[in-house]
Amino acid sequence: MFTKLRNRFLIVNLVIISVVMLIAFASIYVITYRNVQADINDEIHRVADFYQKPSGGSDASPSGRHKGESPSAPLDNGAIDKGSMDSGPMDNGDSRPERSVAFSLKTDAEWNITSTTSPFEMDSEFYAAAVQEASTVTKNTGQFSLDGSHWAFLKQQTNEGYNLVFLDVTAQQDILTNLIYTFSVVGLAMLIILFFTSRFFANQSIRPVREAFDKQKQFIADASHEMKTPLTIINTNTDVLLSNSEDTIHNQAKWLHYIKSETERMTKLTNDLLYLTEMDDARTSMIYSKFNMSDAVENIILTMEAVIFEKNVSLDYDIEPDLMVQGSSEQIKQVVMILLDNAVKYTSAKGTVTMSLQKQQNDIVLAVTNTGEGIAAEHLTRIFDRFYRTDSSRARKQGGYGLGLAIAKSIIDQHKGKIYAKSTVGESTSFYVHLS
Repeated sequence: MFTKLRNRFLIVNLVIISVVMLIAFASIYVITYRNVQADINDEIHRVADFYQKPSGGSDASPSGRHKGESPSAPLDNGAIDKGSMDSGPMDNGDSRPERSVAFSLKTDAEWNITSTTSPFEMDSEFYAAAVQEASTVTKNTGQFSLDGSHWAFLKQQTNEGYNLVFLDVTAQQDILTNLIYTFSVVGLAMLIILFFTSRFFANQSIRPVREAFDKQKQFIADASHEMKTPLTIINTNTDVLLSNSEDTIHNQAKWLHYIKSETERMTKLTNDLLYLTEMDDARTSMIYSKFNMSDAVENIILTMEAVIFEKNVSLDYDIEPDLMVQGSSEQIKQVVMILLDNAVKYTSAKGTVTMSLQKQQNDIVLAVTNTGEGIAAEHLTRIFDRFYRTDSSRARKQGGYGLGLAIAKSIIDQHKGKIYAKSTVGESTSFYVHLS
């Protein structure tokens, strides 16, 4: 169940992140693509303006090829006006667009090349192929690939035919291609990293749910077990009564006492469980007020004097007067009662119980210590769990269910305090409560 929950969380997380990444990458690509296309459009128009100016060779090419000459005619290298193609100033104050590889062609109405203006030597087949690519496009601008390079063109119709300007845009196309490759590699790497990161956090998120579920299962199992024993005793004693239905109540009183005793145990167990449930539900609705904790502790000691005397246990206490605490006096009294009752129960005859209430810095600290067998270190972290007992057989003799310390911890947690235990096996056990 928890594996499926984790996988669902992981899939949803990865899908959401993937969609966000895809939108982000697509947005960046579209913006970059539009900027590149705008730059190409501006550049090709600048080149076209340059070639259309008289100094740019609209009627005569820098290579010496004049209008009407065959594109396959021999080129006179000496006739190329190198100065006209430099980036320096022209005679009319214009300059050639920088870092552009471009050439211009003129054709007649049948797309036959009539004039070529180019700063470099090219095969006539290349020019013919470029014209062929441009002629198949109905729009005045476009792009095509030829001999491993990418070219953009601008087509302008004239009375004699067409003026064609071609611009090498391989670098710009490489930018877009590299951008796609970069996005693919980065996206894949991020998805791999996010998969393991999401899996880690999914496990961390599910862990409290798993622990709560396991505790709930254990709680139900423990509660069922605790109720099973008194119910069995009640059922057995009821069968005994029914089998001797003609006998008097006086003669069968002990069976009735057994039933009553187990009923009282079940009533106490049910009340404790209900109290714990109410504590969980009332965490945000409790109203606290200042009360005198010193008086509250002294009242509990007075209540327990008879039990302590009957148990033949010595009680020593040191209560600092007039210590005020913000909280519920009744709940804090219940915590004191639970800790003192446990201390008396688990102290052997002629043992000693010590209780102190002192102010330490900003906290009010209650300490309850009893001599006895102590608690092993492996049990100290779990004694506040519901139904947990270090010795089940001994706890049953003492009449406990393992809920007292759980109730105490729930109350202290509600008061934003701290409760913990320290013990030395074979010597003593101490419980400490810190309240502010």
